[in-house]
Amino acid sequence: MPLESKLTEQQLFDQLISSLVHSTWISLGKIKNPITDKIEKDIQGASMNIDMIDMLYKRMDGNLSDNEDKYLSQILSELKTNYIHEKSKIENSEKDNSSSSASENVETNKDSQKKSTENENPEYSEEKT
Repeated sequence: MPLESKLTEQQLFDQLISSLVHSTWISLGKIKNPITDKIEKDIQGASMNIDMIDMLYKRMDGNLSDNEDKYLSQILSELKTNYIHEKSKIENSEKDNSSSSASENVETNKDSQKKSTENENPEYSEEKT
């Protein structure tokens, strides 16, 4: 028994899909979060939403109109493509951060070794007069 909703099942279904799609775009950082008015990324949340939309699409197989089937197929493709792009940007950023940290550590170690050598051998100095 439905509650006192005046919406049809079609309208409720459209609203459910629209809500999930909108939340996914927010999680991917493609549109502002309306609550915080900021661009935020939640890759795990985006993944969960995409999985839910995909599950609904698969479970509704044979019960969708041609337009609904086309729309869900297209939107899933767009969301998955954007998810892969955003995830790869995060992974590349993490790689860059870890490689720059490693480079900084190597430079720090070289500087420490040079200072140690200079302290052990006062005659050694890069600036010879």
